[in-house]
Amino acid sequence: MTLQQLYVALLAGGLVLLCSVIAALIASRAGLPSLLLFLGLGLLLGENGLGVRFDDAQLAQNLGSSALAVILVEGGLTTQWSDVKRVLGPAGLLATLGVGISVVATAAGAHLLLGLDWQLALLLGAIVSSTDAAAVFSVLRRIPLPKRVSGLLEAESGFNDAPTVILVTLFSATPMSIEPLGIALNLVYQLVVGGVIGLVVGWGGAVALPRLAFPASGLYPLATFGLGIIAFAAAGAAGASGILAAYLSGMVLANVGQIPHRATTRSFAEGLAWLAQIGLFILLGLLVTPSELGGEVLPALVVGLVLLLIARPLSVVPFLTAYRVPWRHQVFISWAGLRGAVPIVLTAFPIVAGVQDSHRVLNIVFVLVFLLTLIQGPSLPPLARLLGLIPREATREIQVDSVPLNVIAAVLLTMKIPPGSRLHLVTIVELRLPEPSVIPLVIRKGKAFVPQPDSRLEVEDELLIVTTVQAREATERRLRAVSRRGKLAHWFGEYGAPE
Repeated sequence: MTLQQLYVALLAGGLVLLCSVIAALIASRAGLPSLLLFLGLGLLLGENGLGVRFDDAQLAQNLGSSALAVILVEGGLTTQWSDVKRVLGPAGLLATLGVGISVVATAAGAHLLLGLDWQLALLLGAIVSSTDAAAVFSVLRRIPLPKRVSGLLEAESGFNDAPTVILVTLFSATPMSIEPLGIALNLVYQLVVGGVIGLVVGWGGAVALPRLAFPASGLYPLATFGLGIIAFAAAGAAGASGILAAYLSGMVLANVGQIPHRATTRSFAEGLAWLAQIGLFILLGLLVTPSELGGEVLPALVVGLVLLLIARPLSVVPFLTAYRVPWRHQVFISWAGLRGAVPIVLTAFPIVAGVQDSHRVLNIVFVLVFLLTLIQGPSLPPLARLLGLIPREATREIQVDSVPLNVIAAVLLTMKIPPGSRLHLVTIVELRLPEPSVIPLVIRKGKAFVPQPDSRLEVEDELLIVTTVQAREATERRLRAVSRRGKLAHWFGEYGAPE
C-alpha cells in the first residue's frame, strides 16, 4: 500500500466512523438499538450497495472474537459487583444449563419445522442460544430496572458466551461426533481455567495499579484495559475460554480496591467498546449478501418464534422459579434475551470449518438478529412499565470524569420526583440523608437552583445527589422510603427496600 492509498483508506475509514457515530445518535433519539443502523451501514457498503466485497470468514471470525473481547472487558469494567453478587446462582444456571435447554429446544424446532439436518439444527440452536453482552449492556442500562433484574441479565450475558462458543466449535466438527462426557469435560475445563485466569489477572492488576506512579494519567486506562486483553489472550492460549476471562478480569479490576482514575478508565473503555461494536457490526453487514437474505425471512421468523416463545421461557422459568424470582421478573427476563453481534460472529465458525450449507445458517441468523433487535429493543421500556418493574423513585448514576471524585470514591446520582410521590413538599433537611450525602442542585421547570435546608421539593423536580460508594445504597433506600411513606417513613416501618 502506497502512502496515497493509505490516505484514501484512512479518509474512508474516518467517514464511515463519523457516519456510525451519527447513526448511533439517530438510533438513540428514535429509541432503536444502534445495532440496526450499523448492520444497515455494512449492507450499504457491501457488494449489493457501494460494491465493497468481503467474504473472508476466517478474518471475520478472528476480528469478531477480538472485538467481543474488547466489548466484554468494557462490560466487566462497568459492572458493579453489588448488583450481580446476589444473582450469581441463577445467572450461572441460565448461562450453562439454560443455554443447553435453549439449544435443544431451538434445534428441535429447526429440525422439525424447517427440515434442517441435525448438525445444522444444533449449530443454529447453539448460535442463537446466548444473550448478547453488547446488546444487553447498551440497551438495558438505559432502563432503570430493579438491580436484581438488570444484574441477572448482565451477569448471564457476560457468562453465557463462553459455553456457546464451546458448543458451536464442537458442533462445527466434521464429521460431527457428540460425546456427552467429552463435551462436559471440555466445557468444565474451559470455564474453570478461563475463569481462574480472568480472576488472577484482574486481582493482580487491582493490587498493582494503585501502587504504580505512571508519568501520565492517560496511561492508567491503557494499563487497565491491557490487563483485560492479556486475560483474554492468556486463556485462549491455554485452550480455555478467553471470553469469560476477559469479562471476569474487567469486573475484578473495577470492583477490587480502587483503580486510579476510575471514571477516565471507564470512559476510555466505553469508547473502545463503541469502536469495537461499530467495526464489528459493519464487518458482519459486509459478510452477508443482501440478495440472498429475502428467501430466509420465513425460516428466520420460525426460528425466532420458537426461540422467543418456547426455548427462552423453558431455559429461564424453571431455574428462576427455583430461586423464587417473582413472575414479573421472569416474564421480563424471558423476553429480554437480546441477540446481537455474538450470534453473527459465531456463524463464521462452521463456515471456516467447512460445514455444508453453513452459509445458509449465516443468512438465517443475520435476518433473525435483525428482526429480533427491531422487535425486542424498542419493546423493553414499555414492557418494564407494564410489569411495574421501573421504580417510581429510580435513580440513575452519572459518570463524571473528575479526579477529586475518584479520590474520595464519590458517586453522582440524579432522580426525578414522580407524580404521587410523598417527597412532594418535604424539605431538604427533613430528608435526613445519610452522611455525607447532599443535594447540591435541584432543577424545577427547566430552571436550576441551589436548595437551602428549608427548601421544599415538588413533583417533577429533578435532584442531583452527591454521595459516596459506601453511602450510596443507604441514600437510595432513604429516598425510596420517603417517596413511599413521607418524612416519617421509618415510623411506619418503611426502609426503602428495592422492589
